[in-house]
Amino acid sequence: MKSVAVVGAGLNAATLTGQGRQAIEQAEALLGAARLLEAYAGLRKPSYPEYAPEQVARRVRESGYQRFAVLVSGDTGFYSAAEGLCQALTDCQLELVPGVSSLSYFFARLQRPWQHAALLSCHGREANLADAVRRSPLTFVLAGGNMRELAEELVAAGFGGLTAWIGEELGGSGERIASLAVAELLAATVSPLSVLLVENPGHDSRIRSGIPDGEFRQGRLPMTKAEVRAVALAKLGLKPESVCCDIGCGTGSVTVEMALAAYQGRVYALDKNDEAMGLVRDNCRLFHLGNVIPVLGSAPEALAALPLLDAAFIGGSGGRMGGIVAALLGKNPRTRIVANAVTLEGLYAVGEAFRANGLAAETVQLSVARNKTVGGLTMMAAQNPVFMISGGGHD
Repeated sequence: MKSVAVVGAGLNAATLTGQGRQAIEQAEALLGAARLLEAYAGLRKPSYPEYAPEQVARRVRESGYQRFAVLVSGDTGFYSAAEGLCQALTDCQLELVPGVSSLSYFFARLQRPWQHAALLSCHGREANLADAVRRSPLTFVLAGGNMRELAEELVAAGFGGLTAWIGEELGGSGERIASLAVAELLAATVSPLSVLLVENPGHDSRIRSGIPDGEFRQGRLPMTKAEVRAVALAKLGLKPESVCCDIGCGTGSVTVEMALAAYQGRVYALDKNDEAMGLVRDNCRLFHLGNVIPVLGSAPEALAALPLLDAAFIGGSGGRMGGIVAALLGKNPRTRIVANAVTLEGLYAVGEAFRANGLAAETVQLSVARNKTVGGLTMMAAQNPVFMISGGGHD
């Protein structure tokens, strides 16, 4: 059986560990990105500038050599190519040799600990940066030539005034570490090989439900009240990674709570009203959300452009409840649907839409009363009752 050492090469030859150097010296042949192999050209070993798992596996199988070292940048356990190599080289005797990551190097240069930091890679992969910043005192990001886009996301979420640290060309001759406000990143010229650290002393990791109505910016559009929102979120049963939609989003109060619950997922806020789009954006900025996508349009037609949905809340249907439910289930039969109705006719329409699409429904009526002061005394004032119908998904 051939032997392959996957070596975390650190940031440069000076940050290679003794164990890593030994693995390289004992190997008969070296593989990895050309920039990593250059540092070991003096060893005069056969070297192949290949690092994609399939390419490496093919080279190892076809080669006459028995001992290989595959160089990967940084550390083997931190967003490394090592994971794919382990899957591709199952027929070899594998050894993983850890190295110095850009994470540990950067925090050492800043003379700060990093055990409390949220860790993200936004280099060629999707990540909810704004949510990580909202929830964490420190957020470390591997960037990939997309610093301006990351800054735009943070500024849109209301984080433009936070302090950021950038590290460019770490370990190289062009290394630069600087501090600036997040908003200043919009105009900064930053190397494609860079990392980002964002500090948020006012971080808030709560997943809130039934947020007081007064915390939202409200326009002329109707808003789902706090107590109703709390029950709706319970009925939706969202997971952190859920992809969902708030249909007839209005002010976006349900959108906000869905986004807080599905903090690793996405929420599409759908409404045909321009004012709703503005209110949704304002409230997302107010609650520092980066995982909401406003969609101006009418359901069910606008649903065709959305990805598969795990869950949908229907706050307003425009009299097209049957078509909306059919469109949701036609795209994903396991979509969890929760719909509100405030009239008996609306309740009947939701029930008919569920039945027509073979969906078993659970119906509850919510009657909420809030206290108010009258003549120095406290009495309870009833709010309009709401019917909530739910079905599908995980039930």
